[in-house]
Amino acid sequence: MKPFTLIRAATLPEAAREASRPGSEVKAGGVDLLDRMKEGTDSPTRVVSIAHVPGLDQIAIGPPTKIGALTTLARIASHADVRRLYPALADAAEGAATPQIRNMATLGGNLCQRPRCWYYRLEEFDCRKKGGRDCYALEGENRFHAIFDTDLTCCCVHPSATAVALLAYGARLETVSPRGRRPIALDNFFVRPTENALRENILAQGEIIESVTIPAPAAGSRSVYKKLKEKESFDWPLVEACVNLTIAGGIVRDARVVLGAVAPTPHRSAAAEAVLRGASASPELATRASEAAVATAKPLARNAYKVRLARVLLERALREAIA
Repeated sequence: MKPFTLIRAATLPEAAREASRPGSEVKAGGVDLLDRMKEGTDSPTRVVSIAHVPGLDQIAIGPPTKIGALTTLARIASHADVRRLYPALADAAEGAATPQIRNMATLGGNLCQRPRCWYYRLEEFDCRKKGGRDCYALEGENRFHAIFDTDLTCCCVHPSATAVALLAYGARLETVSPRGRRPIALDNFFVRPTENALRENILAQGEIIESVTIPAPAAGSRSVYKKLKEKESFDWPLVEACVNLTIAGGIVRDARVVLGAVAPTPHRSAAAEAVLRGASASPELATRASEAAVATAKPLARNAYKVRLARVLLERALREAIA
């Protein structure tokens, strides 16, 4: 790890001013950033810590509900009201990493963490995510990579579990920067590789997430999050599925369907949502919607198995939400 200057910010506006200076990175829990610095992927000259900024680790149950960016995944997973109102988010937080990391990792950091693709993480490979000309995973070792948007310039998968659940809930972010505050719908937060292969989100230099706001659950809403891993104790997911349905009179009135670990951004399935909306809630509907969700998948040479995993996991989540 190369030498750097550590700045401990007392307020978020101070942190934003410091982070806007060249060579700066923001640290909350520091789980991802310190990994990248040790691996040689990133070498900031200045690290701005927001770990001790007061008031950013609060959960205010609404409506709407607001969760501070420094709230740990462990606290989200164990919060009784979060589990009651947003069970998919609680399950996503509870299934991330290990107990030790969940007690360090923050919600804001989880949303902003960078891909775990081994070509990106290894200093020896100058891949497109680091400004190089090639995506080595397209022709290389890609068994854990994307099955959607694989014709883009980078076929990594987005690593955030909480993003999958929050996208299903229609959440929005509140950010602070030297230019002021702005709300960002999570639907508009993530950046596809064709837009900019070097980035995963639209945050500007010096812009920091302050909180996440989640709408109150609609009457008749049901949400489910599921994850498949090689090792159940601790592993990165092979596939994630999250559904948020509103059912009234046996009819699906609204639906949001999101798949994780299958694309460079959390993958919201418009095809599955179209099948679900206005249809009678039934196990057969879950089957049709899950088949629609993977109809456009374009797996790589070594990860076609993920198409079936995504279909089956989504069908299980839908059946559970409908039951």
